[in-house]
Amino acid sequence: MKIDNVLSAKGLAFLMLFTVAVLLASNINFSQVLGAPNQQFTFFQFIGPIAGGFLGAGAGVLSVLLAEVVSFAWLGTPLELISVLRLLPMLFAALYFSRYAKGRITQAIVPLACMALFISNPIGGQAWYYSLYWLIPAIALTLPENLFLRSLGSTFTAHAIGGVIWLYFVPTTPAFWIALIPIVAFERLMFAAGISVSYYAVNTLFARMESVAKSGIISIDMRYALFPQKA
Repeated sequence: MKIDNVLSAKGLAFLMLFTVAVLLASNINFSQVLGAPNQQFTFFQFIGPIAGGFLGAGAGVLSVLLAEVVSFAWLGTPLELISVLRLLPMLFAALYFSRYAKGRITQAIVPLACMALFISNPIGGQAWYYSLYWLIPAIALTLPENLFLRSLGSTFTAHAIGGVIWLYFVPTTPAFWIALIPIVAFERLMFAAGISVSYYAVNTLFARMESVAKSGIISIDMRYALFPQKA
């Protein structure tokens, strides 16, 4: 999907619908960010990455950024550095989701670079094994293509970016990161499951909307469309 296609009337309409969906999802809290009383994970974690699957890398990332900025303003999020930086993880999650394919090892660069940044930090270095989670996006690229692995790699890519941001901009201790290890396992498995279910749901919806399916604005993967229309 090319960005100029998104700038067409139908493309802009899809962006508006996606933005509305993000606003709704951003108002439904999933869990609190541990150590940040005013920061929440929302159901946006489930739908953000799949934009890359429908719109492609460039347009998908652009649509996520637009939706995040609108959500940021709509919710009245304080204009603080940490809040602005938290826009980044979902952009990289959408990028990973859009370019996921067996053997595409370039997608592993970001989480592996985050590992290096984490371990080289005086605090992170004392809890270096926390960053082993970020091998998952790289490992997923070496295995047969699978939607859950794609979703898992995507959410752990976001986790890697978010983890490094938190490490460098929020005071923490090694014990803090060690205590997070079991929580992260549960949390990210839930996010991966949510992303997979969302991708199935949206593929199914668009596949049954003939005008959308034939528009060429979005890429529908019929492998993940339930009850496809008969020819």
